[in-house]
Amino acid sequence: MGPFWAFAQKHPSNPLILRAMLLGLGHFAQKIGLPQAELACLRPGRAAYHEEVSVALVLSAGGMFGAWEVGVWKALSERFQPDLIVGTSAGAWNGWSIAGGCSIEELVAEWMDPTTAKIMQPGIHRAGVLRPAMLHERARELYRRFQPRIPFGLTLAEVPRLRPCLVRNAEITWQHLAATCAIPLGFPPVRIEGKQYVDGGLLGALPLWAAEEMGATRAIAVNALNTLPFRMLHKVMRARRPTAALEVTLIEPSQPLGSLRSAVVWSRANIERWIAQGERDAQQAVGSMAVLRP
Repeated sequence: MGPFWAFAQKHPSNPLILRAMLLGLGHFAQKIGLPQAELACLRPGRAAYHEEVSVALVLSAGGMFGAWEVGVWKALSERFQPDLIVGTSAGAWNGWSIAGGCSIEELVAEWMDPTTAKIMQPGIHRAGVLRPAMLHERARELYRRFQPRIPFGLTLAEVPRLRPCLVRNAEITWQHLAATCAIPLGFPPVRIEGKQYVDGGLLGALPLWAAEEMGATRAIAVNALNTLPFRMLHKVMRARRPTAALEVTLIEPSQPLGSLRSAVVWSRANIERWIAQGERDAQQAVGSMAVLRP
């Protein structure tokens, strides 16, 4: 018996031992050829990050309402920097950019760019009514421009099994960025390593469980979808929930952002209005956020 295993038997809960075992499992999985997508759905998360990771920024799905999240981040960024970021759908794209060092000015410019309207182009196919070409092109562009500088995760929904999956950091490809925004019955599913994935918001618009799995003990949850239809969908789909141990500060729109049509149709006036409202909503909320206080 080597010295490592002797120490492991005496100190089985030591975080260094757990991390070493996790790394060993990863090396073994690579040797036997286990697909990364399968690992992404099954791998435990907390041991993969340093012990100081605690506060997560969690960004919800929302389509064009994702512009409201940009306004929220504009206000929050003046007060704190998260230890990790998790998002799904439009929130994943916002989060990927923020984790990659995108400035507020750049993020606002992205949403104000009229070419954003072309992402949801009508076009009937076997799986839906939206053409995927521009969605995939924008996902490739985001992947080229940004790479996470802090821990980052996004969620997907595997179909037809309806299984939520968390993908993080170097595991993420442009295909994952495309899949997390592939609205069911709109865009076709994205095939990754033999499996089909769609918008992670289908199985939970606000992926707090994923932040907790990545090691967060506190979360600033930015939820653009707080109206009754989305709350009902959340209950029907039985979205995965975090444990009671996760301390959550929730920021939501103070007034409805608009209709379902507004969430899928780009409008410069709406984008400007939502960004401004998001900034106001966050400014009203920060006073009660103990996590943001010096």
